[in-house]
Amino acid sequence: MEALRRKILELGKGIGKDIVKVDMFLNHRIDTALLFQMGEAWAEEFRGEKPELVLTVEASGIAMAVAAAHALGDIPVVFAKKSATVVQNDDIVQAPVYSFTHKTENMIRIEKRYLPAGTRVLIIDDFLADGQAVRGLMNLCWQQEAQVVGVGIAVEKGFQPGGKQLRESGVHLKSLAVVEGIENGNIVLKPDDD
Repeated sequence: MEALRRKILELGKGIGKDIVKVDMFLNHRIDTALLFQMGEAWAEEFRGEKPELVLTVEASGIAMAVAAAHALGDIPVVFAKKSATVVQNDDIVQAPVYSFTHKTENMIRIEKRYLPAGTRVLIIDDFLADGQAVRGLMNLCWQQEAQVVGVGIAVEKGFQPGGKQLRESGVHLKSLAVVEGIENGNIVLKPDDD
């Protein structure tokens, strides 16, 4: 997606060999025009899959999930929580997810009633590195016998194995931008294939 690629090259920063910092427009301060363009791009890609719900994990994926759900006809958004709350009931599904960015493992959870069996689910998230978050969200769907019809990612780190593994397993994956690497603090993007 050209608009996202331009923002990454203009405002993104590479840290070390594996950190892609895009917080100035994507996941801390959000460029809303870009956000809704991203939602439209995912809707165009996945409309034929007929998703009935968009699933993400708190917190950075929520805005993107809402944009995609709106573009898909205002379908519901559900987000997995990373910690238990006093208002959450015990009738939940949960899965462990290791965060590459935070270097911690979280137990993500959703109340079962939010993810009914048979629901056609589109997973949306901001980053794909090793694929831990996506696999955790897919695990929640499998536990509930919900059908994952696709995965939409804003920024894929193509130099890490998550995207390749998901594609090889037959997942319909659409990443709007793919980072090939970081050179001297500069983000190197894979040529756009759209």
